[in-house]
Formats: sequence, structure tokens, C-alpha cells
Amino acid sequence: MNVKILELATKSEIKSQIYLITKNKSKLPSLNEGWRFNFNKYSKRKEYETYILTTDKTPEIIEGCLIIDTKSPYQVYMAFVEVSPHNRGNRKRYDRVTGCLIAFACKQSFIQGKEGYVAFDVHEEKEENEIKLMKLYSQKYNAVRMENSTTMIILPEGSEKLINEFLN
Repeated sequence: MNVKILELATKSEIKSQIYLITKNKSKLPSLNEGWRFNFNKYSKRKEYETYILTTDKTPEIIEGCLIIDTKSPYQVYMAFVEVSPHNRGNRKRYDRVTGCLIAFACKQSFIQGKEGYVAFDVHEEKEENEIKLMKLYSQKYNAVRMENSTTMIILPEGSEKLINEFLN
């Protein structure tokens, strides 16, 4: 799928792609490269689909990675979503990577007949970081926290907004 992310140095939109990775065919990001998740390990689960986002400018560099489970009858489950280490913090290279990946999961929910429902869990070592991250997902990505848990869900209306903002 074609998307556009924002190169912060030039303030210009960069043509990019989100595409499915065939199992065992590509080297995926890992902890050794500064990522928080070992995508090589988790992508091997048969119920998961793994997607990466790369730019047309530098297609060999992974800007973000997403693993989803579309097998649930009720929603797409976003098991892992992460931007590359060079896209974090104050010195990040590109913006809109996370939004594009989450919006892509929302679009897959509609395609899979799950009406735009996307669920995911937030896990951080410190509870204060979980709360901070859940607040960010609520404000920026229309996610709703399930009562007394770290599970969040994006409802159909929120999914449509994300798709319109990041994919159209």
C-alpha cells in the first residue's frame, strides 16, 4: 500500500510503502539493532501477518514494523507496532510512521470484515509509562482503554478517522 510520511529535515512528504513480509524471506528488525521487539521471532507465528514500512527513497531501510493477527472473529489484533530507532525522540528522521501503520491495521480490519475494530495491549516496565503511552494512543490514534486493563481498542469511527488522516 502506498503511503506518505513526513521527512522532518525538509518538511516534505516522502512516498513510502507498507507491504507484507513473506515468512522467513526477509531479515526483520531485532533487539540487537536498537528496536524494542524482536520481529524476527514474533513474525514466525502462523496466526500473525508482518508488515514493514519503507520509503521509496531508501527501500532497504525499515522505518516501521507492524505485526497483526487477523484470525480473531471480532477485531484485528495489533500484536506489535514500532518505529525504527532513528524515528524516535527529538532527532527522529520521519514522522507519521506510527500513524500510517496503525491506520493500515484499521484498514485491514474493514477488509477482513471486522468493521474497523482494532485491539492491542500496552505493556511497559513502569506503570507510569503505560499510562503515558495509553494517553498518547487515546489522544493521537483514537484508542479507548478497556476498563481496569492495559487493553485498548480503536472503534470503527476512530478507524475511519485514522484511515482518512494517514492513508488517503
